[in-house]
Parts: sequence; structure tokens; C-alpha cells
Amino acid sequence: MDSLSGIAVFVKSAETGSFVAAGRALGLTASAVGKSVAKLERNVGVRLFQRTTRSVRLTAAGELFFERCQRIVDDLKDAETMLSHVAQAPRGKLRVSLPTIGYRFLLPILPEFRRLYPEVELDLDFNDTIVDIVNEGIDVAIRSGDLPDSRLMSRRLGAFRFVVCASPAYLKRKGVPRAPSDLPHHDCIRFRFPTSGKLQNWTLSGEPAGVRLRPAALTCNNMEALLTATIDGHGMAYMPDFLARDALARGALRAVLDEHLDHHGQFWALWPSNRQLSPKIRVFVDFISSRLFIDERRTR
Repeated sequence: MDSLSGIAVFVKSAETGSFVAAGRALGLTASAVGKSVAKLERNVGVRLFQRTTRSVRLTAAGELFFERCQRIVDDLKDAETMLSHVAQAPRGKLRVSLPTIGYRFLLPILPEFRRLYPEVELDLDFNDTIVDIVNEGIDVAIRSGDLPDSRLMSRRLGAFRFVVCASPAYLKRKGVPRAPSDLPHHDCIRFRFPTSGKLQNWTLSGEPAGVRLRPAALTCNNMEALLTATIDGHGMAYMPDFLARDALARGALRAVLDEHLDHHGQFWALWPSNRQLSPKIRVFVDFISSRLFIDERRTR
């Protein structure tokens, strides 16, 4: 601990450029600061400061040592802050951003979260556009796909698979496709990404670049609209399994070409890479990580 206290005195002296100012900040005399620095210099075997009657200035070796020691002191402060956060009950508003269809997997598990953490106020933003998590003050975002923003921390939530499905009425009218090569003969409902304007590829086995499809019978930039149009018999659609699950269970949709579908999507929890993780973010990320996409994880 003597070494750590000596490093803290050294860092404060380097930051202030004065033993007097460092002592004032640390509650020590200038003499005590000078003795602490001198002891540290003896221990490391190099001179860390050039001293004058008015100020102290880092030597070349002192500059290198200061860069490393400053990180050590910052990490110690973060550790202390983390421990104080652990002792606090999670509370306050938590802003969560997720895709429009995210309510299908998130809302069913929220009653349990509310029982566990009643002082956390959830503010949910269901939005398919790209949000700037840092600048817009989002605490946690749930997103699928790539993770390009280096300012964010992330945790894998789990995978989902895609299904091709259609209504029984459509399949009775147009027939059931037996292979991906049958799809160009069918009416297809396509999803257009609202952020890029591109049509989503239908990725089936043997077709990594996507299946060739005829011009879309209908195009939607909203997954809920895509689902409704498919149930209403406008054509066949390619969608996440959790979106189609209820309609498949009640017979409103039928899945086709399952043996040709092996493409998976991936959901992540993202949050700003602040040095301190607040209790409300920590418990929310831990909770959704342990509750979402459990079945998909077990089958992979």
C-alpha cells in the first residue's frame, strides 16, 4: 500500500507541477510530498522530477512513468466507484432502444424485471432507424447485425433463425415450393431496410448471395406489416422465426423450405463504453442476457 500511496502522490505532483499544490490537494505538507516522491525515486532507481525552488518538472523517465501510473490511479478510482455502485439499489430512468418488432421478445419478460427492480423506470423506444446511442442519451440498445461503433460495449444476447412462410390459402392457390428454384414462380413479399433502402436477401442453403426472386408482389419497410400481408395471403415472405411463431402455432401461416434454411441472425445488447457501468444498466443487461433467446441457444 505504501507503493500505491507513493504513486498517487507522484501523479498528483505531476498533474499540478508543484509539491505545494499536490500537498494541498492530498491533505499533506509540501515536505511530506517531497519525501514521498524521493522515496519512490529510490525504489524505482531513476529521477522522476527536475526540481527548482518554484516548480517541479517531469524528466523523460518521469514522463513515461507518469503515463502508466496515471492509468493505475484512474483504474483504482473506477474500482472504488464500481464497489459503491454495487452497494446501491438500481434506480432511475433507463432508456432502451430496440427494433419495432422487439416488443415480441422483450415485453413478455419485463414483468419479472419490474418485480426484481421496481425502482428502475423503463423508457422503451421501438424504432427501426439507426440511433446514435451516445449522442441521443440511450442507456441500452438491442440491435441485430454488425457492430461498427467502437464507442460501444456489447454483449451477445442470442441468435434467431429465418423462416419462409405463407398462408394456407396462398399455398392452396399457388402451390407449395419444394426447392429454392421454385421461388421465382411465386409472389414474394420483400422487406426493405428503412435505414439503407435495400431489399433483404433471402438466404437459403447453397445461395449465400441470396435467392433470385421475381419482382416483389409487395414491399414493406416494417416487419409487422410484412407479417400481416403474409397472413392475408398476398404472397410468401422471409422473416425472423420469433415474428412468425404465433401465426405458425395457430395455423395462420405455414413454413416451407425449412430444410434449406440455415441462416441465423444475431442480437446484441449495446451500451456506451463509459468507464463506470451504472447499476441500472448492469442489472438490465444481465437480466436480458439470461432470459432472451434461451431456446435458440440450446439448439445450437
